[in-house]
Amino acid sequence: MARMPLILAFLLSGLSALAQEVPAPPRADPMWQSAEAALAARRAVRPREGRAKNVILFIGDGMGVSTITAIRIFDGQSRGGSGEENVLSFERFPYTALVKTYNVNAQVPDSAGTASAIMTGVKTNRGVIDMAASHEVATCGDPADGLLPSLAERAAAGGRAVGVVTTARLTHATPATVYAHSPSREWEADVDLSDEARRHGCTDIAAQLIAFAYGDGINVAMGGGRANFLPAARGGRRRDGRDLVREWRARHSDAQVVTTAAGLAAVAPASTRHLLGLFADSHMAYEAKRGDDQPSLAEMTRRAIDILAQHEDGFFLLVEGGRIDHAHHEGRAALALHDGQAFAEAVGAALARVDLDETLIIVTADHSHVFTIAGYPARGNPILGLARGLDEHGRPTGRPLLAADGKPYTTLGYWDGPGAVGAARPDLDEATVTARDYRQQAVVPLRSETHGGEDVAAFATGPWAHLVGGVMEQNLLYHVMARAMDLDGS
Repeated sequence: MARMPLILAFLLSGLSALAQEVPAPPRADPMWQSAEAALAARRAVRPREGRAKNVILFIGDGMGVSTITAIRIFDGQSRGGSGEENVLSFERFPYTALVKTYNVNAQVPDSAGTASAIMTGVKTNRGVIDMAASHEVATCGDPADGLLPSLAERAAAGGRAVGVVTTARLTHATPATVYAHSPSREWEADVDLSDEARRHGCTDIAAQLIAFAYGDGINVAMGGGRANFLPAARGGRRRDGRDLVREWRARHSDAQVVTTAAGLAAVAPASTRHLLGLFADSHMAYEAKRGDDQPSLAEMTRRAIDILAQHEDGFFLLVEGGRIDHAHHEGRAALALHDGQAFAEAVGAALARVDLDETLIIVTADHSHVFTIAGYPARGNPILGLARGLDEHGRPTGRPLLAADGKPYTTLGYWDGPGAVGAARPDLDEATVTARDYRQQAVVPLRSETHGGEDVAAFATGPWAHLVGGVMEQNLLYHVMARAMDLDGS
């Protein structure tokens, strides 16, 4: 028995020696080295707390987290990579957050209520433009009741220039929150006003852009929606006979109006203080279908910054990738990803134009969509293609994975929408599913795919960007931007 402690000590000594012989970390592995470089970059980040002369807010309409992932892979694969390792322009920003998107009256929101929260600092109802939740939706009543001052209005009143750029109609929900107040997002032109709204004197959204009375007015406005600014006699939608484009010219002695990409390219920023770009009667074309007559979102962003940067007191600019959302509503993932890629390029264009010591940039989405990435495809599998998996040894098979009905399926899909197929799914092949206008399969049949209610991401860089972090209420983004611009003089 006396020998037992010696034997036990010997065994424990041997186990201790084995425990100390941990294998060396895989320092030569490219992923290890990439992580070490990323760690060093994160450690080097220091908050900027100087006053932001400029603020640029990028909103990818409907660009939820799954959409960002798919855009990243799509963008990487379009450049010849596997896609998953790719990094989009805004994904290098040092600060990120999850943002809660619900409206005051809705668990799953719309663009009007979410963009209004970002632009006014309080959450609002679904379907309204910069109106308090106490004001009834789609009811004019007293036109002054419930108006919420927007960040753009406060910035303009303080001497900053203001710009809004979108691939949707300029009068659509998100861009409208820069300059308008309306109990209904649908009141884009006078013809859209309800009888009650006309009786009480509510003004349509297009007319409010022209009448923006703060500071120097709206300095740059570019997007679609030309028909909402023109009378019927000139091919527009207005029934009040007003030509708002002509009124824009009369209001600003230096005003320029452009309707084509060539016209925009010819604008001289140094001598331009007011620019109105109307490139389509309704929404601009999807990026995948855009012709030479319409500028890209990046081209509009560059020109807007060049013009706004002439103002000594700085500027506020909203840039919206509006058609990401529309493509999702149609259930057409390829169109959404092309527009998402163009959106990321617009962010990159802005980064090349500004000084981040004096410019805060926030990239976020107003809401998400019921868009999924699933099915266990192998790494590098074409994101728009059929899901092809791995064998039992973890090697790509190159063969489509089959569902319980014996038919292949795509990596991307929707929970609901016009692509719903029911129990009898059609057979699929690669050429069909990778076509530009292919509609991914869905479960619940709806005429239009719906928004999702989950949190979206926010990415920030520049002065006071470190305030963007954790899980945030959506209206807090307004307060971060207002603090960065020192709108309260604190």
